[in-house]
Amino acid sequence: MGDEQVATTAGNARADWAARVGLRRQGGGDRDPLPPPTGLRATGGRGQVTLDWEPVPGAVGYLVHRSDRPDGPYLPLDHQGGDVLAVPHPPYADTTGEPGRTYHYAVAALADVDVCGQPGAGVAGASTPDGPAAVRVTVDAAGSDGPVHRPWRRMVGSERLSHLRCADTTGGRPIGVEFAEALSIARRELGVESVRAHAILHDDVGVYREVDGEPVYDFSRVDEIYDALLGLDLRPVVELSFMPADLARDPARTVFAYGAIISPPRDWDRWADLVRALVTHLVDRYGLAEVRRWEFEVWNEANLEVFWAGTREEYLRLYEVSARAVRDVDAALRVGGPGSAAAAGNGALLEHVARTGAPIDFLSTHTYGSPPLDLRPLCAAAGRPDLELLWTEWGITPTHFDPVTDGVFAATFLLRGMRSAAGRIEALAYWVVSDHFEELGRPPRLFHGGFGLLTVGNLRKPRFWALAALDRLGDDQLPVTVDGDGAGSLVESWAARHPDGRVHVLVWNGTLDQSKADGAPVLDRDVRVDVGGLADRPYRMTHRRVDATHSNIEAIWARLGGGDWPGDAQWPLLRAADGLERYEPDTEARPAGGVLEWAFPLPMPGFSLLELVPLD
Repeated sequence: MGDEQVATTAGNARADWAARVGLRRQGGGDRDPLPPPTGLRATGGRGQVTLDWEPVPGAVGYLVHRSDRPDGPYLPLDHQGGDVLAVPHPPYADTTGEPGRTYHYAVAALADVDVCGQPGAGVAGASTPDGPAAVRVTVDAAGSDGPVHRPWRRMVGSERLSHLRCADTTGGRPIGVEFAEALSIARRELGVESVRAHAILHDDVGVYREVDGEPVYDFSRVDEIYDALLGLDLRPVVELSFMPADLARDPARTVFAYGAIISPPRDWDRWADLVRALVTHLVDRYGLAEVRRWEFEVWNEANLEVFWAGTREEYLRLYEVSARAVRDVDAALRVGGPGSAAAAGNGALLEHVARTGAPIDFLSTHTYGSPPLDLRPLCAAAGRPDLELLWTEWGITPTHFDPVTDGVFAATFLLRGMRSAAGRIEALAYWVVSDHFEELGRPPRLFHGGFGLLTVGNLRKPRFWALAALDRLGDDQLPVTVDGDGAGSLVESWAARHPDGRVHVLVWNGTLDQSKADGAPVLDRDVRVDVGGLADRPYRMTHRRVDATHSNIEAIWARLGGGDWPGDAQWPLLRAADGLERYEPDTEARPAGGVLEWAFPLPMPGFSLLELVPLD
């Protein structure tokens, strides 16, 4: 399958799934449809209509519908994320409409990603084209909302760990060396603990072949890869994929430029033996205590035919055979799946393990273009509220070479998703860490719409700075209230305190509507931040910013003349500019009545990181 065909097939598969989730299937599946939410409210502001509603018990998410008329037809709002259109909770800002025009909104609840109830009664709302738009953020620096939960730390995505062994170059940059450096940066600057990657069983790793009809295992390259990863103080998520050619029922069924085989095994017992042998080897080499900290995930996105040539029943068999083989080695090893696209297939796996007794420790799935859905009700309904929820792929778009991935819009998207996920899932793994990535071929230029947090050359994109800003938050989460035009739906905030008294406040302005990826002045906001509850002492106030003209390495490259790849004289200039920039000079101030304040314009997209440091 050629690169263009792969992209088309994967894109069509996701679009079809999103259509089924968002529109074509209302009811059906293993769960009964849920009633619509009550208390739907629509509040208009400049350039946006904020929708809010009461949560529905048992809902994994909600699908917002809109119509030009009160009597319909109501169709799902498409914020152009290219994947699941549902959101996990309110509020929701609709920025896709024409300012000044009245629309009618209705919301449906999802019992599962493909079990959508009927939308409820509609309400009217309209945005305005102009006028003042202000938001006030109030932080209680003396309060506490408990510890900060950091779902970005658990894992990050990476295409193939065999890249660590690659001696080739892209854009004149060494792939293996820079990929290792990218992983080290993620560990050091973002706190990432593990890496989820494809294809540890790919033939370029050489784990399996048959000689005279008998299996032969060779884990020496796996050792090299995992030794290197552990040497970076990172652990692997062992995604059991893809199929070795000598074990594949149909070795001609492949995906990606590197020819990953997506076929089921021709011999299920030999597949189980391979999994068992691999896990046994890992335990022997790295020790049981270490490997018990790893996750074993069965395959990748088997609900899409582009990644799995078998049936759904054959995937469930693959899961069961693989999970039992892992547990044959040790009963405390952690295994799960389905690693599915568009948050689908989770109910089917839960039903299968309930019926068969197959082991499962975590539920893993993926989505793009929206915050992750809330799968806790699905697990509770299946009698498994103990399962960890690992979103082992997540990002702003599933589309290769999409310009939205390189800009500031992706940064505010990432902040919204992580804030939404905190406290309800264990891992939200951004896909991926590095632009050294070759699913559809190697990068053709420095800024090409790559999935990486880091460019080729390991320059930090705006969304890297979003994660870095999150990781600078202290451990004690502070109470925050946000009021004004688009509060909570467009403009959000997260604040925390360090043990030494430092306070960080993150404020961002972003919409899910990707038609506004390049910015929209009508969505810019004037923000005031009041930090109260401070001690009567001087503080240093620092304001750092990511927007179109701050901490935006793509814009800096454009100012240097752009082009495909930097020359020797340009790399030092780019590296010198690769930082989280100050928006204004630092100041010193003593709180008045325990309060310090900032006031500043905040464009959409953009975010500010505010820091208060006590000086005595």
